[in-house]
Parts: sequence; C-alpha cells; structure tokens
Amino acid sequence: MCGIFAYYGEKKNAPELVIEGLKNLEYRGYDSWGIAYKTPTEIIIHKEIGKIGDIKTKDLELGESGVAMAHSRWATHGGVTKANAHPHFSENKEIVLIHNGIFENYSEVKKDLIKKGHKFVSQTDTEVLAHLIEQHTRKHSFEDSVKLAVKEIEGRYAIVVMKKDEDKIIAARKGSPLIIGVGKTHGEYFIASDIPAFLKHTNKVIYLDDNQICVIENRKINFYDNATNEEIKKRIIEIDLDIESSEKGEFEHFMMKEIMEQKETLNRAINQDPKTIEQVAKAIESAEDTYFVGCGTAGKAAMVGAYLFAKISKKQIRFVFGSEFQNYKEFINKKTLIVCVSQSGETADTLEAIEIAKEKGAKVAAIVNVESSTIARTADMVIPIKAGPEIGVASTKATTSQLAILTMLAYACDGGVEIAKQLLIRTASQINDMLNPRYAEHIKKIANKLKDIESMYIIGRGANFPMALECAIKLQEVSYIHAEGFAGGELKHGPLALITKNTPVIALVANDDCRKEILSNAQEVKARGGYIIGVSPTNEEVFDFWIRVPDTGETSPIVNIIPVQILAYQLAVLRQNDPDKPRNLAKSVTVK
Repeated sequence: MCGIFAYYGEKKNAPELVIEGLKNLEYRGYDSWGIAYKTPTEIIIHKEIGKIGDIKTKDLELGESGVAMAHSRWATHGGVTKANAHPHFSENKEIVLIHNGIFENYSEVKKDLIKKGHKFVSQTDTEVLAHLIEQHTRKHSFEDSVKLAVKEIEGRYAIVVMKKDEDKIIAARKGSPLIIGVGKTHGEYFIASDIPAFLKHTNKVIYLDDNQICVIENRKINFYDNATNEEIKKRIIEIDLDIESSEKGEFEHFMMKEIMEQKETLNRAINQDPKTIEQVAKAIESAEDTYFVGCGTAGKAAMVGAYLFAKISKKQIRFVFGSEFQNYKEFINKKTLIVCVSQSGETADTLEAIEIAKEKGAKVAAIVNVESSTIARTADMVIPIKAGPEIGVASTKATTSQLAILTMLAYACDGGVEIAKQLLIRTASQINDMLNPRYAEHIKKIANKLKDIESMYIIGRGANFPMALECAIKLQEVSYIHAEGFAGGELKHGPLALITKNTPVIALVANDDCRKEILSNAQEVKARGGYIIGVSPTNEEVFDFWIRVPDTGETSPIVNIIPVQILAYQLAVLRQNDPDKPRNLAKSVTVK
C-alpha cells in the first residue's frame, strides 16, 4: 500500500522524474498523492486527491531541482483530503517527510508535542513524525534527530526526509519496504518502495533492511544500524528485471496480460532446482508441526496446500491466516516449521507471523514471488515462484504458481517430486489450450448475463473449497459484485437461505472423490431456482452454463481458478471498473 519515490542527483528535472516514477507505482493502491522538491530558498509541496496517471507534468509548472520526493497515499489515519496527503511539513516548514506504514503510538507523541506548542494541520500520524523530528533538531543535528525520532516510533514504517537548508536526504525503514537504486552517474540515487519506480533508470539496487538508516549527502551514501549507530556496508545487487515485463504490451490491462502469462509462468515455477524443493520437503518431514501461513489470495493457496498434503503425502498441515497467527503462538517451538506464502514478500501480517515464529525458535520457509523481499531475506529457506512482476492488484499468475509449488512439495514429501513435475507440465500444456480469445469470448457470454447482478456464490469441495473462496475474492476485488464462497456440504447449514430464482452459483467440479457430492450440492441449488455455472471437465445436466476445463487430477485447483479470473476481469470491464486498480485495495499490503 502507498508508494514512495525520491531522487537525489545531478538531474534538474527531479520533480518531473519522481512524478513519472510514482505513476509506475500506481498498482500499489492509493487515493491521493503529492510531491516536494527543494529550491535554493525553500521546499515546495504540491498535493492532489485522486489519480496521478493522467497528470501531465507540464501542467503543474514545476521548478528545477536535483532533490525531490513523491508519495501516493492510501488513507489509514484521517480521511482522503489534501491536508492529509503526503508530503508533510514540520511546524517550522523546514523539514518535509513522506511515510509508508503506521506510527502506532502517534497519539501519545502528538499530545506531548501539542503541550510543547506544536500545531497540526492534518489528522495523520505522518505529520506527527515530521514535528517530532523538528523537536529533536532544537538540540541535535538533522541526521541525529531523524535517528532519535524513529527510535520512538512503534509500528512498521518506511520514511524519506529532507531539510530545507541541507544538501541531504535521509531514509529509514522497519517492516515496510524501501529500496535504493544506484544511478548511472556519480552520486545519483533513487529511493523507492518498489523497483518499477526507477527500473527505466537503473537495475542496480541496495536493499535497506529493518532498523537501518540511509543518509545521502554530498553525492555520497552511507548506511547505519539505528540500534547501535554503527556504520554498515551494503552490497549493490544487479536485478534481473526488464521494463517490458512491467508494461502492458498488447493488452488493455495488466490483469488480462498476467492471466494469459500463466502459459509460461507455470513452467517457470515447475523448473525449480530440485534441491530447493527437497530442502523444504525434508524440513516438513522432520518438523513436529508445520503451519502454512498466508493472507488474502496467498492464504487461499496455502489452504489448498493443506488439502494437497492430506491427500497426496498423508501429512497433517495446519493452515492459519497471517493476521490470526498470533493466536497460535503458544503452540510454536523449536520443532515447528512455518511455511509462508506471499506474492510481494512484504505482507505485514505474514511478516508478523515470521517474527513470532523466530522468537519461538521455529524454522521459516517462504514461497514468494519477489526473491529480494523482506520475507525472502528473513526466511531460512526460500522457494521462488518465478512468476515475474505482477502489477495487477488482483493476483492471478502468482496464485497458480504458488499452487504448483505446493503441489510439488506435497509430492516431494511422498517421494514423488518427478511425478509432480510431469503432472504439472501436462497441466501447463492443457492451460495453454485454454488461454485463447475463443475461450475468453465463451466466458464473456456469461459475464454479459451477470454484469447487473448484486450477489453470486461459488461452491467447491476438497481442495476446490479454498478455490471457491479465492473465486469470491477475485470477483469482489475487480467486479465489486458481492460474492461468497462456500464448502458445498455447508449449503444446508445456512447459505441455501440466500438462494432465490436465478441466483447465480458457480460450481467448481473436479473429476475426483468429491465429484458426486458437489454435483448433488449443485442440484440442491437448482431445486431452489438457482442458476448453475459449472466449471468442470464434463458438461452435466444440472449446469445452465458450462465452462470447460481440462481433467488434470490433483491440479484441478489450478485449472478451475483460471476461468473465474477471466470472468472477474470481463465483469470489471463491462461494469466500467479498472481491473488493475480496484478501489480501496493495494497490491502490497504493508500495514496490519
């Protein structure tokens, strides 16, 4: 959530540069934006409510500067107003700050600052931090004041700060991502919450870790451990990403581009170093208890993993949402393994679960898309899903890659990782036959029928029950239609009361042990007037509309989710929603 981008260097168009970089972070989710840049005599701030994508920098009449920062805000503390948008000034207008995360004890600090004469113009926690830094500058240097202020912060944060009369920019982080891009000219640096902000300028990066501070001054960069104030050395890493992979190409939206990329991304997930899979499989085998942990879509993939392990390797795995993990901390010990699933690798609740696990001495494995992320760097073992940049907020290709990895792990714990690979290779080949314009047009027919409905439901059994939940997420995220997923067998325990004439219900059907039962559940819905959309290898009499999927055995969750991804996308477009940037949501959920 939120985007940070700052520039320090010789270029004099820094204000325009940071606006363009901020446009590359729109997928993170935001409701307002702003920039700040330095002139020889002052710091100038410009803020707006709404989207930055259509803004032409020439219309803003920006001045020249070699130092600038920009921020896109997703409201947490305070409503969506210009006053609450970042950047924020200190009381004396000499310090300006942008901030991702939540300053949890800001209320207490704010009360203390008010007693000392500070007046606030916003409702945000961020402005409090700007004032706190200023308060410290009354006795300390600017640099030391930032270091002292962040020690008083409770919560997760990433900040960038500059001061009017100093040729200096300071960044600090704890729990929220911040990456330094090293420019091609001497003394040129970029600071961003994600790499796409500066990818067109450089692929050389330095990762700022928790409780570290970066100070850029006089064309030099230095890093400090904020706990000890000791200077530390950081490595420059060349990343293997290209601009094209972060662009839409021939597609109107990233979401459809990424759905279609599943032809290739599954094969990339499968082609892992077998030692990586075996290492995590051995850890699962030797652990006294294993927990799969994830949030949102990654959580649903992790839940499928628990079913796969029960069926394939006859192992009991506990699934817990990252946000609920703290309720299980009394059961975590040195013999526990936590397997965390995340696309971004920066999910705040999952990171908190890792912190709890580490405190208890447990081992942590991670299944992530971003190999350089905090989760990946914190885990003891990492399996990269290799899906490439996923820009659309609604996860698609990362989901199926996560499911592929979990399938391989389940088979690996039963000694059959090669069997899993062959099964997944066949699945990828069959998906290749699905992802074509004719298939999408077939699904568009049902989208046209559903585009004006208020509610719909999805049912599944076994490993397709979590996929029913995931289908609901996809439909909620981009179509804004009320959608709920249920275990088919739970219909009689409440949800049938919601079924009236022509209520649309998607039935996820696989050619497995649950086939007869889920078709029976569909009949129960049909008997009450429901309209059945069957996602199934075969057409059944109970279906009013059939979406064919290949018969792939244990990988049915992978093939069953794809047509609903397409359906959700087409509903979004028909309802004139932006499927890449759904309202109130963000790609990387970095606050709890």
